[in-house]
This record gives sequence, structure tokens and C-alpha cells, in this order.
Amino acid sequence: MGYIHCCSGLHKTRSFVLAPQNGYSICELDYLKKCPVCENIIVQLTRISEQNNVSTIRYKNKNAIAFLKKIKPKILYEKKDIDYSKCKRGKFYLNYNEYGIKKRCYSNLSNLKIGLNSTI
Repeated sequence: MGYIHCCSGLHKTRSFVLAPQNGYSICELDYLKKCPVCENIIVQLTRISEQNNVSTIRYKNKNAIAFLKKIKPKILYEKKDIDYSKCKRGKFYLNYNEYGIKKRCYSNLSNLKIGLNSTI
């Protein structure tokens, strides 16, 4: 997921990967459906050449819609972020630290012996 800078803030966009054109190694398209502040539609094409030069093309409103329709056949796929909160994780927990010493649990108050007078 990409970001577009508009109205003094970064806004999340839908990102698409395009087929590389001649002389460019990477081409990406960012599409902001509606800016929450100015309510503009924004499309930004970012290209990186083989010499690592970055060029951007940015359109707003009617020009953005026309440009998006024109470039739609060249879109390969949409980039989607991985939602790590839904990833499956194991339930195994190691109670020892890197030195082989058992970790202490400070939330178990019954094991604490603070303030007790011990007679030796």
C-alpha cells in the first residue's frame, strides 16, 4: 500500500504494478479515490529508470480518471499488504532467556517475598 502527499498529509492509496516500459525497470501507480480534506481524485505514476532516476506523473480529478482508463490495460497486479494480525502463530513459549536462566514472572504476587521478616 502506497502513500500520496496531499493537503499537508500522507494518505493511504491503492498501489498497482505496471508492466515496465522501455528504459524503466520499475513502474508503480498509486490511486487515491478521494482526499479526505480537499475531496480530489489523485493518480500518481512513479517510474524508476535503469540509471536509478525517479520520475513521477500526477493527475487530479477528470484528468486522473482519463489517465487511469488509458493505463488500465498495462496493470499487472495490485500490491496488497500482509495483515500480520491474522497470521497463524504457534502457541509455544520458552520460559528461559538466552542465558538459560528461567524467566521470572512479576505478575504472580504470591511468590514475592518483599517485606517479610525472615528468621535465620
